[in-house]
Amino acid sequence: MTELTSRRGLLFGAAAVSAGAVLTGCTSNDPDDGGDKASADTQPAADDKPGKAVTIGYAGPQADHGWLNAVNDNAKQRAEKYSDVTLEVTEGSNDTAQQIGQIETLINKKVDVLVILPADGKALTQVGLQAMRAGIPVVNLDRIFNSPQAYRCWVGGDNYGMGLNAAHYIGEKLKDQPDAKVIELAGLDNLELTQQRTKGFDDGLKNYPNIKKVARQAADFTVESGQAKMAQLLQAQSDFHAMWNHDDDQGVGALRAIEQAGRDDFLMVGGAGALSAFQAIKADSGVLKATVLYPPTMAASAIDLARALGQGKGVSGLAEFEIPSTVTCYSAVVDKENVDQYMPTGFK
Repeated sequence: MTELTSRRGLLFGAAAVSAGAVLTGCTSNDPDDGGDKASADTQPAADDKPGKAVTIGYAGPQADHGWLNAVNDNAKQRAEKYSDVTLEVTEGSNDTAQQIGQIETLINKKVDVLVILPADGKALTQVGLQAMRAGIPVVNLDRIFNSPQAYRCWVGGDNYGMGLNAAHYIGEKLKDQPDAKVIELAGLDNLELTQQRTKGFDDGLKNYPNIKKVARQAADFTVESGQAKMAQLLQAQSDFHAMWNHDDDQGVGALRAIEQAGRDDFLMVGGAGALSAFQAIKADSGVLKATVLYPPTMAASAIDLARALGQGKGVSGLAEFEIPSTVTCYSAVVDKENVDQYMPTGFK
């Protein structure tokens, strides 16, 4: 993401070279031969040029978290980039019945495409099915519906990959440290995403036999819980070399607890991509050395894909006539070396 560019790499960037190479390799060596080559070359692909007017309905949960607010902002800002896109935005709600009602209103308005980030994927599956049966393609953003019939395309983050990449970053930093110890400040334990992040972290650490995870504490994705749970970890663990915190919002509280304890004898890796984390990484004056992205720019990519769906186009850089059914965003590690590139995408 230099704003949206690198985050969209899978969709619109580096894939262009490889897709072009594959396309050339699958056609005849005879330059006069038409057939498949001609149809592929003339297939319309999504780009920034104005096309058919598309009305996109956007329904997300209440923005009660920095990341969710950034998701909503990315969707709105991306839609404004296109003169051929009209975005119908609902108020947003964590009440499933209210969000279902908001989506049904968009269905009744006969929007061309829906982008839905459900407050609860399971609970909103039926309204996704309702939209699809009404002929309105759905881009399911992040929290996935229970049935693939409820959406045309899913776009989301990689929770397992977050943990895996956090472990690899820490592992490389500590690979020469004998008997290295790490701790983990997780998110809400009843959420599958938290479980996936922990599993990825544990699996990644298996590549480094010199490293042992000695403690794990679950927090609530809030500043207050991060401070309280981190204080408990620091009291219980007087000697460790690194920690991974699942969420940069609760990381604000964790850093307060670390500062209050006067600790600077370990390195910390965060998660998600908050602006405050980027700024701390750039300053390089504390324990926070990196954060692993769960990019809110996925909402901008969802708008791009919804626009392509509404215009009956494929994706620029790919040879397929249709957009992919699944797009998983990469959980890049941001440290001092590349933080300037990602700074514009940091959320507050």
